[in-house]
Amino acid sequence: MMAALTAAERGCSVTLLEKNEKLGKKIYITGKGRCNYTNACDFNTFIGNVVSNPKFMYSSLRAFMPEDVTELLEEAGCRTKVERGNRAFPLSDHASDVTAALQRRMKAAGVRIELNTEVSEIERIDELYKVAARSLRDGKRAIYSADRLIIATGGVSYPSTGSTGDGYAFAEGFGIKTTERRPALVPFDVAELEDCRRLQGVSLKNVSIRLKLDSGKCIHESESGEMLFTHFGVSGPLILSASSLAAAYIDGSTKLKLEIDLKPALSVEQLDARILRDFEASMNADIHNALSKLLISSLRPIVLERAGIDPYKKVRDISKKERAALANAVKALSFTISGTRGFNEAIITHGGVSVKEIDPKTMEVRKQPGLYFAGEVLDVDAFTGGFNLQIAWSTGRAAGNAAAD
Repeated sequence: MMAALTAAERGCSVTLLEKNEKLGKKIYITGKGRCNYTNACDFNTFIGNVVSNPKFMYSSLRAFMPEDVTELLEEAGCRTKVERGNRAFPLSDHASDVTAALQRRMKAAGVRIELNTEVSEIERIDELYKVAARSLRDGKRAIYSADRLIIATGGVSYPSTGSTGDGYAFAEGFGIKTTERRPALVPFDVAELEDCRRLQGVSLKNVSIRLKLDSGKCIHESESGEMLFTHFGVSGPLILSASSLAAAYIDGSTKLKLEIDLKPALSVEQLDARILRDFEASMNADIHNALSKLLISSLRPIVLERAGIDPYKKVRDISKKERAALANAVKALSFTISGTRGFNEAIITHGGVSVKEIDPKTMEVRKQPGLYFAGEVLDVDAFTGGFNLQIAWSTGRAAGNAAAD
């Protein structure tokens, strides 16, 4: 949509072929239906949140920043707001308002929109791109001709929204390299299923996490945030962001360790002092009761098991060694990551059309004049918080402008 309206507003004749029955189907499910359409941060902060190929985004992002998207939406009648973490949303909290604003811009610019139209084949003949498509309504086939072609088909995450990997096949048909695809921004499966099921539905706030390799090397340490236990493992914002970094390490044989720091605001020494104060107030109590101010009830038995302490042992009988084990379990509650959930549960796709094949200023394929790729189909992905949609807007804008030029 961004590529189409950009080229049309520059005076081009634009046809948008959409496989779905409506435009922006994936937008409707972003931000839990509210559409976190960008992140209102500065350039350096934004680039720091891009996981794959951040340097590729330098040109297109500088040319079309988060504030530019906000201005475009506001001008099209979609009022906006910024919430915690610089996350930007439509004021109404309705994702449909973002899509409607883009549709108004496209309509005003004269974009021809063909819904329920599935592209099956693309060829280049006599300097024109011939696009074979089939109507999903009545099966009728058509050939579209264009001197410029922008492919913005998304990845393979949430295939129910139409992201079924078509763009990779089109790219490979032109001899364009693609990188391996993996689910990203996706929940983790863990080996300790019994513990997770005991904690199922428990949401932890103000915790931090670490990811470690078998060697003990830490590959990710988060800031304080939220996570959730599920019947299969763990999810929530901290986990989803960590999964993007873990994607390259999870190959079926690698085991990653997830360590949860339940009290990141306290050092080990401060935590030990806190535990001592709680113990002094409950010397004759069972230890699981004495921890009521430190840990929620569902966490206590698991933390005590990991520390090797009988939950019914009296506080007065707890040794210094046991207290240290307890503090360690609180600061590093450990789980083994056995894998990630599939593309059906992944917010985005890690991997795609190799950025080495693409001009970062124009999104044009270096060895295929007039052919452009934009959005999630590219091998560029970022953390949660509106960054991935901004990548779509910026690359779409760049492709639309370059095609018009």
